[in-house]
Amino acid sequence: MIGIKDIAKEANVSPATVSRVLRHPELVTEATRKIVMETVKKYGYTPNSLGVSLRKSKSNNLMAIIPDVISSFNYPVIRAIENIALENGYNLLLGDTQEMESRERSFAAMVSTRQVDGILLFCSRLPFDINNEIPLADQLPPLVNACEDIPLAGLDKINIDNAAAAEDAINYLISLGHKRIAVIAGNMSVPSTFSRMEGYKRALKASGIAYEEELVTIADYSQKKAEIATRELMSLANRPTAIFNFSDEMGFSCISTLLKMGYNIPDDVSVMGFDNISASEYCYPALTTIAQPLTEIGIACMELLLPQLNGEKMQGVERILPHKLIVRQSTGPVPV
Repeated sequence: MIGIKDIAKEANVSPATVSRVLRHPELVTEATRKIVMETVKKYGYTPNSLGVSLRKSKSNNLMAIIPDVISSFNYPVIRAIENIALENGYNLLLGDTQEMESRERSFAAMVSTRQVDGILLFCSRLPFDINNEIPLADQLPPLVNACEDIPLAGLDKINIDNAAAAEDAINYLISLGHKRIAVIAGNMSVPSTFSRMEGYKRALKASGIAYEEELVTIADYSQKKAEIATRELMSLANRPTAIFNFSDEMGFSCISTLLKMGYNIPDDVSVMGFDNISASEYCYPALTTIAQPLTEIGIACMELLLPQLNGEKMQGVERILPHKLIVRQSTGPVPV
């Protein structure tokens, strides 16, 4: 049976380096990690399963790996997770990645040092090196992927249907007579943004409305960039009559900017958001939006993670939770 020394010899590195690649990948250069993992894959080598070894020595800590912990979207999700975690004897740690892969890997590596027992992953990358010839559940610690769909079969996942949600938003605006519908999108490198854009295009096509590149702006979920995007859209010779923001926070910025520019909402232009964070009901005018079931997302995450923490293998469950259109005062009929 091939062992760690054989892998080291083949890869021309020390056994200690192989061990670090498998247990502390953040401590090894990318080039070395690639050589070792190619050798591991070539021989089908698997150490004593990481998931199995972790369950023998618990820290009673869980790690939520999140791109932006200060986002209002995350509060209800984190609160729901923490409540259930505490009820089951676990503490919740938060890892703010700021979209940096190095941070994602660093936080994920805490499982190998017994600092955490399981991971709630809200990022669009898997922070582990995977051997496709070995069952996924045998390579990973207890883990649930939520909100951003990592395109890897076998992971336990929680999400909404982002494309369908965006389609519902645009269909509602179309029902009010709008045809010049602009978009202020988020980061196009993440799956949720891409899916919402697909829903936008799908709704336009179904209604016979041409897709126009000039009506699409990218603001990376930044309120400052949403302000700039709003001004750009309203400077068009044929300006939009409605603006669909891919987050409520960008929607707030859009409303504020339009009011400063002297527009009336929704008489001159309708504004729509996405998420239904608590503040969306209290801004002025109150924001029409797509509601994500934020508390339910957190609950569902723990429903999938707890069995893994108790020794069950990851089942590859993909749970899609319902979204809802919330109509408020920021949208109205197309101006005549």
